[in-house]
Amino acid sequence: MRTDHFPLRSKLRTVTDHAVTVLAVLATLLVIAPLAAIFGYLLLKGASSLNWNFFTKVPAPEGELGGGMANAIVGSGVLLALASSIGVPIGIGSGIYLAEFGRGTKLANAVRFTADVLNGVPSIVMGVTAYALIVYAHVRFLPFCGHFSAFSGGVALGIMMIPTVCRSTEEMLLMVPHAIREAALGLGVPNWRSTLSITVKTASPGIITGCMLAFARVAGETAPLLFTALGNQFWSVSLNDPIAALPLQIFNYAISPYEDQHRMAWAGSLVLIVLIVLAVSLVRFVTSRGVLKGNS
Repeated sequence: MRTDHFPLRSKLRTVTDHAVTVLAVLATLLVIAPLAAIFGYLLLKGASSLNWNFFTKVPAPEGELGGGMANAIVGSGVLLALASSIGVPIGIGSGIYLAEFGRGTKLANAVRFTADVLNGVPSIVMGVTAYALIVYAHVRFLPFCGHFSAFSGGVALGIMMIPTVCRSTEEMLLMVPHAIREAALGLGVPNWRSTLSITVKTASPGIITGCMLAFARVAGETAPLLFTALGNQFWSVSLNDPIAALPLQIFNYAISPYEDQHRMAWAGSLVLIVLIVLAVSLVRFVTSRGVLKGNS
C-alpha cells in the first residue's frame, strides 16, 4: 500500500481548510462593511450637529436656526414601547401555539401562512390599514378612533412586529430537544406548565433575539407613521394625540429646503442608529450574562 499519497492529502485538506476560513472571514466582512460604511458616513455628516440643544429642545420654526429633537426621541420611545407591548406578547403566544399545541392542524397552517405573508407586506400598506381601521373610523365609544394619534402609530408598528416574533419563536421552540419535554411530562408536570417553565425558558435567548430583530425593523419605519402618528412639533406623550418620532422628523427635515434642517436630519439619523444598536446590544449583553438564559 503506497503511503506517499497521505502527505499530499494532508496538504490538500490544510489548503482547503484555510481557503474556506478565508472565504468565511470575507463573507463576515462583507456583512459588516455596509453597516460600518453607513455608521461612518453618519458620523461624518451628523456628529457636528449634535449638542445639548439637540437632546433637550423641540424643533425650531421653519427657517430659524437651532432647535432639537428631544420630543421626537421621547415620542419614538413611546411608540416603540406601545408597539412592543402589542407585538411581543401576541407574537410569542402565536409562536408557542404553532410549535407546541397546533402542530399539523389547519388553524396552525393558516396562522403560519398568514405570518409569512405579513412578513412580506410593505410597511406603507400596514400604515394605510391602520389608518383605515383606527384613524379614519369613527366609533363613539372608542376614544382613540377617528383621528391621528400615538395609539394608531403604535398599533401599526406592533402589527409589523407580530409575524417576525411569531416565526422566530416557533423556530426556536422547535430546536428544543423533545427529550426535555418528555422528561418534564414524565415527572407529572402539566403540558402548559412544561411549555412555559421549561421549553420557553430553554429557548428564551433565541426568542429574545427574534424580538430584538422585530424591534430594530420597526424602529426606523416612517411610512406607517405618516398615516397614523402624523408627527408633532411640540411636546406630547399622550396616546390620544399626534406624536413626534425620529423617523418622521428626519423625513420632514430631509425634504426641507433649509440646509440647517438637513444637518439636523443627519444628526437625527445618527442618533436613531445609535439608539437601536444600544438597545439590541443591551439585551444581548443581559442575555449572555445569564439573566435571561434558560439555565438562570
